[in-house]
Amino acid sequence: MNSFNKTVHFNVKKEEMNEAQNILLSVYEALVEKGYNPINQIVGYILSGDPTYITSYNNARSKIRKLERDELLEELVKSYLKDHHQDNK
Repeated sequence: MNSFNKTVHFNVKKEEMNEAQNILLSVYEALVEKGYNPINQIVGYILSGDPTYITSYNNARSKIRKLERDELLEELVKSYLKDHHQDNK
């Protein structure tokens, strides 16, 4: 069977998800404190991988680089879908 026909499963441990959430919130706060638009900056980082989108203030840049960009994206999608699903109940 062709491997392109199979669905790949991601399995992220609960601890990693909490770390991703904590890092995103910490980076968000650092960007706000420095006067940046945190959404634009985080999206720029996730899309490009360029760490200069993230301020070094409060070690935000080194914190966000502890995680792979796909882990950050997974946390964002999970949070969005969780919130959206709860709104529709």
